[in-house]
Amino acid sequence: MIFMQKLLGIALVSLCVFGGYMMADGKLIALWQPAELVIILGAALGSMVIGNSTVVLKECLRQLRGLMASRKGKTNLARELLMLMHFLLDEIRQKGLKVLDEHIEAPYQSPWFARFPEVMKEPILVNFIADNLRMLAMGKVSAHEFEALLEQEILAIEDDLLKASKALHRTGEAMPGFGILAAVGGIIITMQHLDGPLGEIGLHVAAALVGTFIGIFGCYCLFEPAGSAMAELVHRKVSTLDCVRAILTAHVAGKSPLLAVDAGRRVLEMDIKPSFATVEKWLASEAV
Repeated sequence: MIFMQKLLGIALVSLCVFGGYMMADGKLIALWQPAELVIILGAALGSMVIGNSTVVLKECLRQLRGLMASRKGKTNLARELLMLMHFLLDEIRQKGLKVLDEHIEAPYQSPWFARFPEVMKEPILVNFIADNLRMLAMGKVSAHEFEALLEQEILAIEDDLLKASKALHRTGEAMPGFGILAAVGGIIITMQHLDGPLGEIGLHVAAALVGTFIGIFGCYCLFEPAGSAMAELVHRKVSTLDCVRAILTAHVAGKSPLLAVDAGRRVLEMDIKPSFATVEKWLASEAV
């Protein structure tokens, strides 16, 4: 569904921009200027390589692929996360924190975590759960202090994840400038042919202006929307961390597993947040 939505958006933008151009008697072949594309896209990619670390570049590619992920998977993730946290807290309530030792030390080898495959697909989330349960097992901490520590960690994670969208945003802002760079190069070439036929001069000027067109199109129709979508993807990931934070803080404050899980449910994003009754049904079906 999300993949189709993104394709629809790209198709709508292209249809309106290039369709309107053709309605004004423009010829699409005139926009095909490979040299301008090489200059603009090469400068854009090169600037990203220069201005960002390898980690940020890899994260940028990963998040771009993530934009096409199904929303159904995110709904299943919310379901499994709430069920996992209830299961872990219930085990703690019955047997104490020591029962989690082997599972939080190696969560990817744990049969408990393996029961929730959608959660296991999110390494940041799995490590966040394991690390903070380990911290609880190491000694007593007040709910206020614990929540403050978790909030600081979430802010640090969010800042790291947002570096990719910020990098794409900066490149998007520079695209019109790269377009002007290509256009100036085209004007220089035009000046070299001032003694030629008027039609030839017009072709060179048009080719130069295509550079500006490509730069503006790339900025406002491709790079900026993609950067915004990546930032939204990060906020969705952070909402799951906030969910865990709320659950663990409620647990430290002495709430029952069900009430602690409900505290986490409340901070999930609206489109994936289940009702309290739905969570009860999930837990009941798991217990059968």
